[in-house]
Amino acid sequence: MVEDPLATAACLQITREVGFDHLLQGDKPYTTACPLPFQADSVKTARDVTRTTLRDWGLADLSDDAALVVSELVTNAVRYAMYASGHREIQLLLMRVAPHVLLAVADPSDEVPRRKEPDFISENGRGLYIVETYSQCWGWDPLATGGKAVWALFNAGF
Repeated sequence: MVEDPLATAACLQITREVGFDHLLQGDKPYTTACPLPFQADSVKTARDVTRTTLRDWGLADLSDDAALVVSELVTNAVRYAMYASGHREIQLLLMRVAPHVLLAVADPSDEVPRRKEPDFISENGRGLYIVETYSQCWGWDPLATGGKAVWALFNAGF
């Protein structure tokens, strides 16, 4: 399927206009927000929430790729944002904006995520490369309350 760049831009514009701070509050149609503690088992919880949410939305075909991407985003948040000042938790956000699904992980760190050239022999350093490979696009936005939301966009094919 050929992606419509205008649809992608519209989805990102809507997200930015509403603001990640507001979206993380949850209780919006086709939005799931889930707080996660700074611990390793949060990665499994995030994968489970992602798979369940996508299945409930009738988008189970996206669940493997989305769960992999969420795993990488939550792992990065646990690894790099744990000692940042502010909130003591991570927030997972899944949002359906036809024809897209947006996954975001918010953390209290203001450090900008940077993709490294992957070293396929090393045990780490491939996270954002994987996010870039499996999602349509990714990026990050600062939060008004401090910290950032790192997001990945998927085409849901509606």
